[in-house]
Amino acid sequence: MKKILIVEDDISIHNVLNEILATRSYEIYHAYSGTEALLLLEKGKFDLILLDLMLPALSGEEIIKKVKNIPIIVLSAKVSSEDKVNCLLSGANDFITKPFDSKELLARIAVQLRNHHNSVDTLKYKDLDLLSDNHTLLVCGTKVSLTKTEYAILKQLLLNPSQVITKNKLLELISIDTEDCSEYSLRVHISNIRKKIRDYTEKEYIESIWGIGFKIKE
Repeated sequence: MKKILIVEDDISIHNVLNEILATRSYEIYHAYSGTEALLLLEKGKFDLILLDLMLPALSGEEIIKKVKNIPIIVLSAKVSSEDKVNCLLSGANDFITKPFDSKELLARIAVQLRNHHNSVDTLKYKDLDLLSDNHTLLVCGTKVSLTKTEYAILKQLLLNPSQVITKNKLLELISIDTEDCSEYSLRVHISNIRKKIRDYTEKEYIESIWGIGFKIKE
């Protein structure tokens, strides 16, 4: 479940955002000042921040400069182009002026979550680390060589660790990175990935769901 932090000093807007986000499976957290937001960010990990600019103690602009690697959507009554440009150049990912349309807000949230999800530098799961910059797999800290197709398959499985991915869906997802995979060769690639991981750990990471597809074993 994606965690969204709402940073806003107006309780009525918090309530409106709660109603909008309740239509999706998001875990919602609230901060009513900039300093409270920073405290929450120090204690926990969030997938996205909805940020007002005019906050007590610490402004939204200051928050933007302090936050790294978390998508920020600014929700503000400020409408000047200068305000929008400054926020975006400082590190905000999107800017929506108040009042906002609920459907548009949900769409923009979905886009930012998807973009951030797809740009993750390292995918971690227990003893596995999949590095996107050089397509390297680390098993218990040891480098393991993967083919382009093996990397694409493992990447999709690790992006959805609790989800069963059907064979057809997996083939569709990896087609972006590789076009040389069929349903038969998919099973071969999965088998090869298992063998490479098994060389360095006794744990089984990829589970076959008979007649359906594959998932990361919990």
